[in-house]
Amino acid sequence: MTANGLFQIALFSAVIILVTRPLGGYMTRVFQGEKVFLTPLFHPIEVIFYRLAGVDEKSDQSWLRYGGSMLLFSVAGFVLLYALLRLQAFLPFNPQGFGAMEPMLAFNTAISFVTNTNWQNYGGETTLSYFTQMAGLTVHNFVSAATGIALAVAFIRGFARASSNGIGNFWVDLTRTTLYVLLPISIVVGLFFVWQGMPQTLGANVDAVTVEGAHQSIAVGPVASQEVIKMMGTNGGGFFNANSAHPFENPNALTNFVQIVLIFLIGAALTNVFGRMVKNEMQGWALFGAMGILFLVGALVAYHFEAAGNPNIAALGIDQSASTLQAGGNMEGKDVRFGIANSALFATVTTDASCGAINSWHDSFTPLAGLVPLVNMELGEIIFGGVGSGLYGMLLFAIVTVFIAGLMVGRTPEYVGKKLDGYDVKMTALAIIILPFSTLGFTALATALPAGLAGIANPGPHGFSEILYAFSSTTANNGSAFGGLSGNTPFYNITLGLAMILGRFGMIVPMLAIAGSLARKKITATSAGTFPTDGGLFVAILIAVIVIVGGLTYFPALSLGPIVEHFSMIHGTLY
Repeated sequence: MTANGLFQIALFSAVIILVTRPLGGYMTRVFQGEKVFLTPLFHPIEVIFYRLAGVDEKSDQSWLRYGGSMLLFSVAGFVLLYALLRLQAFLPFNPQGFGAMEPMLAFNTAISFVTNTNWQNYGGETTLSYFTQMAGLTVHNFVSAATGIALAVAFIRGFARASSNGIGNFWVDLTRTTLYVLLPISIVVGLFFVWQGMPQTLGANVDAVTVEGAHQSIAVGPVASQEVIKMMGTNGGGFFNANSAHPFENPNALTNFVQIVLIFLIGAALTNVFGRMVKNEMQGWALFGAMGILFLVGALVAYHFEAAGNPNIAALGIDQSASTLQAGGNMEGKDVRFGIANSALFATVTTDASCGAINSWHDSFTPLAGLVPLVNMELGEIIFGGVGSGLYGMLLFAIVTVFIAGLMVGRTPEYVGKKLDGYDVKMTALAIIILPFSTLGFTALATALPAGLAGIANPGPHGFSEILYAFSSTTANNGSAFGGLSGNTPFYNITLGLAMILGRFGMIVPMLAIAGSLARKKITATSAGTFPTDGGLFVAILIAVIVIVGGLTYFPALSLGPIVEHFSMIHGTLY
């Protein structure tokens, strides 16, 4: 590792800390219906949407109505996107003349974007028209992200409200998130991306003549507008197959830095929203602290093992040390514009959050560096996480933590003034268990059936890691991939699609049930016997619970993949 690489990680961390509180304060005012500087511009538009949809912005919904609205909206989004993918040959803005997407692939893709996963079993620039990219994918990048944020705010209201049957209004939360949070930032940063060299055009591909005299067709399109919400909404689905390693999606080091800041931006701010809405900002900073520690550990581990390189290559007499003439370490699968530090940082950030965008090939990472993205996803991507999903995932672990602490001291578990009963803990356990059930269940199925094994290009522990990564990514609604796995088959299109559904809605439904239960309870005043949840001890126990639950659940599977691959590598077997 180099001082420059460590500085870049420190700079990124400092920027995230600096933007968390201002953005958190702004978002809190938006969700509480208070006036903000954009109210004069967007409130008239907001009112028009409510009237067209027949929504009363002052009405409150129970958790069942809130969840039902969210599910109906998601089903409608899936149907519309599936139709766009199947009918794109007859729709406008298709200068390349792309045909309809194959049915199973369209099913997988539609589920992927509705669930904020954005897993792609296709190359965007060779498969999708401009209309499908804009009206289909970009729109869902907005609304799936807004759905996650709305759900997080509804969960927060469960803690913040007392003796209430309602947790908010899904349609109002969805509209305000899109208009006041996602859209303004997207416009500003999208223009910045255009300035930095990202294409934003409806023109056809550009024909170029190479130095050798050959003709080359260069794909362009409305890239910048999709890129900004792809990152900020933790969607990750790229306009190009190479994603953020493509120079049109990520032109330089400055756009690379802005992109990773965008990934954490809203997830970090939501911790402050939580603290403000429960009337104790330190509660939010405690969650931020736990997330930040886990992030730094992962980033430094990934960076260390990538910078160390592969000992088998060093044994061949190849110099892997960093110097003024070379980056050193494991540069396989990395863009020389970004190097090892920014590649390891990007991989950590994108899998801490449910983004899935990449600027390097995770399949080429050394085994233990590749273990970091895997573990990040398998913990439920609670380390800042997806927009919304990261916060409510961390809050579920916070409930488990106070339950365990309550058992240790013989007191009824209590969190931010709400006493937790058996129903709350059971729903929490269900929400947490559904993720390993999907990840490990589908991985076992794929390794036991010929249809699953047929997709492996790299037999042995690395091939197993590729399968485990695929189902970890889809269940966690991440969307990144190790690669090396032929995912565009009927078996994987169906099973990966089902994993996305379970990972998204299997966790949301019990989470909303907890929110409804908590909202109906009174807020208990803090006493001398209350376990403090806004200090260092709580943060330490919370991290321990997360690591232990993740370790006990996934360690056997990880031992068969990246861990055994690491020991094979250091003992002389070259992968």
